[in-house]
Amino acid sequence: MLIDSDAYQRILGEELRKLRTQRGWTRKELGERLQSGISLQTLATYELGTRQCSVVRLAELCLAMGELPQNLLARVHDRLFEQAADQVRVDLADVVADDQPELLPLRRWARGRLAAGGSSDVRFDRATLEQLASLCDLRTDELLTRLKRLSATTTL
Repeated sequence: MLIDSDAYQRILGEELRKLRTQRGWTRKELGERLQSGISLQTLATYELGTRQCSVVRLAELCLAMGELPQNLLARVHDRLFEQAADQVRVDLADVVADDQPELLPLRRWARGRLAAGGSSDVRFDRATLEQLASLCDLRTDELLTRLKRLSATTTL
């Protein structure tokens, strides 16, 4: 298996930025929470994926934001290597922002999860998709297509 290092850095940066913005922090506020000195420019280049950070720096960034580094890396891995045709990764913020009437039951659940502080990044397997499709009065393949379309609009 080959790793596209540019794509990996970009996705890692996106996940770091997402963590920070979910907390409502500026880069300056994150920098103030780190034990080591780091410039705002350096933080920006990590988030843009144009600069690599060391494992220790990555762990420091994650822990300052209350995230286990292995969970962040698992999300990066999933995004980079997601191959399963019957699974879909969805950003619940996209679901909440969407206005398809058929997705109302899913939108309600997504709002509740986000309000409770749950991760906005979820992955639905086949069994979950079947249950959600039933709730939304759609065929499973129709729901899968709609969710993939939603997630495709935010993937760079």
